[in-house]
Amino acid sequence: MDTGMDTGMKSLIVTGGSRGIGAAVAKMAAQRGYAVTFSYIGNADAADATVKAITEAGGQAQAIRGDVAREEDVLALFDAAEARFGRPTGLVNNAGIVGPYGRLDEASAEGIRRTLDIDVLGAILCAREAVRRMSTRHGGSGGSIVNVGSMAAVLGSPNEFITYAAAKGAVDSMTIGLAREVGKEGIRVNCVRPGLIDTEIQVIPGHGSRLDALASTPPIGRPGSADEVAESVLWLLSDAASYVTGAILNVSGGR
Repeated sequence: MDTGMDTGMKSLIVTGGSRGIGAAVAKMAAQRGYAVTFSYIGNADAADATVKAITEAGGQAQAIRGDVAREEDVLALFDAAEARFGRPTGLVNNAGIVGPYGRLDEASAEGIRRTLDIDVLGAILCAREAVRRMSTRHGGSGGSIVNVGSMAAVLGSPNEFITYAAAKGAVDSMTIGLAREVGKEGIRVNCVRPGLIDTEIQVIPGHGSRLDALASTPPIGRPGSADEVAESVLWLLSDAASYVTGAILNVSGGR
């Protein structure tokens, strides 16, 4: 049975890898033979804990502080990965924020802009840099990009996160377009759309956890875990998904 596990060491970049889905992807990827470079924006303790968990399990990882909405930070992230682990062959575009909570007419322009900068501009800048390093057009050997979207793009998130939903809709569109653009250059581009996943992102300051009201709403009857999302990401990264590109995979328990 093909598990999708890679046997040779490959250099993988994960954005937003210190906590939640990103940390689960980083740890699982390291277990499956990837040397992992991940970004984080503020929580150095969480980043150090992720690196420690990986290295103590026999894997290789490094954490690079930076903001994916800043081009210079994106370039520094990719440079650090290449300098230590070789030219990257995989990118997981995971970094994101939910942004302003509540109705759209109550959101500030600053909050809207920051959400779009990280969730859309950041994802596009990282994808662009990955293509520049992985595409056979640029002397690379190919690779795989997995964008982490959200079921919010389909559900719209009224009264909660319309800006976030719109941003993740843009990630869906970028996935499809880029897959078609670089498919003949050795790069596959896919997207996973998590649904209600039990991570810190569900805790809204001043409102508590969304899981309190929504935990049983998925048809499968429960929230998902970060590891369940990571399994889908690792499959799309692997050669087991060699004929899959431009796909958007719902990991939502049917929601």
